[in-house]
Amino acid sequence: MRALVLFSGGLDSTTSLALAINQYGKENVVALSISYGQKHIKEIKASNDIAAYYGVEHIYLDLSKIFEYSNCSLLSHSNEEIPKGDYKEQLEKKDVLTTYVPYRNGLFLSSAAAIAISKNCDVIYYGAHMDDSNNDAYPDCSAEFTKAINDAIYIGSGKKVKVVGPFVGMHKKDIVKIGTELNVPYELTWSCYEGHDKACGKCGTCIDRKKAFLELGLKDPIEYEE
Repeated sequence: MRALVLFSGGLDSTTSLALAINQYGKENVVALSISYGQKHIKEIKASNDIAAYYGVEHIYLDLSKIFEYSNCSLLSHSNEEIPKGDYKEQLEKKDVLTTYVPYRNGLFLSSAAAIAISKNCDVIYYGAHMDDSNNDAYPDCSAEFTKAINDAIYIGSGKKVKVVGPFVGMHKKDIVKIGTELNVPYELTWSCYEGHDKACGKCGTCIDRKKAFLELGLKDPIEYEE
């Protein structure tokens, strides 16, 4: 069995990578990192460092052209400020998060499927979790979406490739607990939407990350501005 891991260099996808390596061995794991035109390259640097740490094959793909029509606040051409506060607070002000990149994960998984077929991989690991899909914050992180795209990719690949979302029914603190048991190098990961020297501590993903470590009584090994 071989696995392709959709890999951003963040906490969730790095834990997903560690799970796949634990399950199949690093020689049978391929990490796929995708640029979507984001405002900084911190994620890409983190993904390179972590792939080197684990010694896995690392593929980089640039899909930024597809998102040039979106004004999502995460994109380099956007004039939107990246919002602060947790996702629930943000959704009380707007119906859709400004950090939602249109159908990003659907596109990423479809691209991953094409590469997985070519690289003779049997499964695609996808690190979506429950906190990101709550209140439809990121609809392409939901269990419903994961099942639907798994069905589509399985059929479309001639029943050769499946999508595995190991954390889709879990909270972020559950992911950190699993990752800690697997000795994931969380100090190498980057979750923040900003690209500063230190994580901002105030964007939605920083807040979720800090909360996850706090709830487990663990110290997050990265530094924060706040």
